[in-house]
Amino acid sequence: MITVDLDLVRKYDISAPRYTSYPTAVEFREFNPTAPLLSHLDRSNRDGSLPLSLYFHLPFCETLCWFCGCTTVITTSRSAADTYLDYLEKEIALLASRVHPDRRVVQLHYGGGTPTFFQPPQLARLAELTRRHFKFAPDAELSVEVDPRRLSHAQVIALRESGFNRASLGVQDFNPQVQEAVHRIQPRAMTEQVISWLRTERFTSINLDLIYGLPYQTVDSFADTLAQVLELNPDRLAVFSYAHVPWMKPAQKLLEREAALPSPETKLAMLKLITETLTSRGYVYIGMDHFARETDELAVAQAAGTLQRNFQGYSTRAGVEILAFGISAISQTPFSYRQNHKTLLPYYAALDRGEVPASRGLELSEEDARRREIIMRVMCHLRLDYAALSREFGADFATRYATELARLQPLANDGLVELSATGLKVTELGRLFLRNIAVCFDAYYAPESKRHSRTV
Repeated sequence: MITVDLDLVRKYDISAPRYTSYPTAVEFREFNPTAPLLSHLDRSNRDGSLPLSLYFHLPFCETLCWFCGCTTVITTSRSAADTYLDYLEKEIALLASRVHPDRRVVQLHYGGGTPTFFQPPQLARLAELTRRHFKFAPDAELSVEVDPRRLSHAQVIALRESGFNRASLGVQDFNPQVQEAVHRIQPRAMTEQVISWLRTERFTSINLDLIYGLPYQTVDSFADTLAQVLELNPDRLAVFSYAHVPWMKPAQKLLEREAALPSPETKLAMLKLITETLTSRGYVYIGMDHFARETDELAVAQAAGTLQRNFQGYSTRAGVEILAFGISAISQTPFSYRQNHKTLLPYYAALDRGEVPASRGLELSEEDARRREIIMRVMCHLRLDYAALSREFGADFATRYATELARLQPLANDGLVELSATGLKVTELGRLFLRNIAVCFDAYYAPESKRHSRTV
C-alpha cells in the first residue's frame, strides 16, 4: 500500500506535461508535405522486422459530456460513420502501401469519441479493411473504448468476432448528482450489464475510467463510487484528475455555472483516498493515474521492462511504431511524430487530393531521441541504468546529464527517487510524482508555461 503525504503533493503540484510523447505535442509544427517526416516511415520498413501498433480515432458521439477534453464530433447521424469509413479506407490504402509486407501488427486500438457509435456492420467493415491491408501477429492485443450508454450485446459480439480482447469503459462517477452535472447519466446497472456482456464474450481485460475533481464530488461521495467500482472487479483502473481548461474546451464553461467544483484541498484528499484505497485492495500503481491487478499484463509488462507510454496512455508493447488513422490521430516512428487534421473537412479534403491528411509534425533530433528514451524509462520502468544508457548513447550518461541529475537531488531528499553512482530508482512514493521526475530531463520545459495540466 502507498501512503500519500499531502504536504509533498502540495509541494510538487506544478504544471507539467503528461509525457505521452517527447517532445510533447505542443512542440509540433505545421506539416510540410515536402519535409522528411514521411521518409521516416520508409526507414522503418527496410527489413520488415519493426512491429506495428495501429490506432483509429473514431470521433463521433451522440451527446457531449461537458468535462470532455477529447476530439469529438457530435451527431446522431449513423451515415456520418459510413462516410468516415470511406475516408479511413482511403487513408489505410495510402499508408499501407508504404508498409513492408513482413511487418506484423501486435496492437490495435480504437479510441474516440465513442468507437461504439459505430454499429455492428460498420465495425465489421472497419475490421475487414484493416486485415485486408495489414498482417496481424497471432497474439496481437486489440483494445477498444466503449460507452456503456451506447452499447448493445450485438456490438460486443461484433468486436469479439473482429478479434478484440480488451475494453475500456468510461464511468467517471456513479453519483447521480455528479452525472447530471456533467451531462452523462449512466446508472451502475448499465455499466454492470456491459461488463457482463464483455466477460461472456471472453474479453480478457476490462478497464474502468474514473475522474475526480468534477462538480459536487466530495471525498465521501467518491469513496462510495470507489467501493462500487471495486465490487465490479475490473482488471485495470484509470483515475484521472479533471483538467478544467475552458479556454481549450469551451464546453467546460458549462461546469462553471454549477459553482460546485471541488476545492484544491478536496482534490488532494480524493487523490490520497484513491491511491491508498486501490493499492490496499490488490492494485499496483503503475503511475500516471493507472492501476492494475498484479496479474494484469500492464503490471507484468512494467515488471518485465516492456511497458511503453504513448498517446493512448500506457501500453504493454515496447519498441513498436504507431500508425494512426482518423482526425487528430498521431503517428509515431522512432524518428518522428505526425498528427492528422483535427476536423473532418480538411481531413477529407486532403484524402480527396490523395495526400496524407497531416497538419502538424516533428522530426526528432538525436538529442530528442535520447531524452525521449530517458523520460520513457522513468515513466514506464521506474529506473535508469547509467551504464546501459552510456553504452546506448556512446557517452558517459552521468557526465552528459550531470545538470539534470543535480535537479533530481531535492526529489531524492524527499524520498521520491533513490540516486546512486550506477542509476536512478523511483520509490513507491515517487510513482505519484513521475511527471516531476521526468520534467528534470525535458529540454523544452518552461516552468512558467501554462500549456500543461497540473500534476495533481
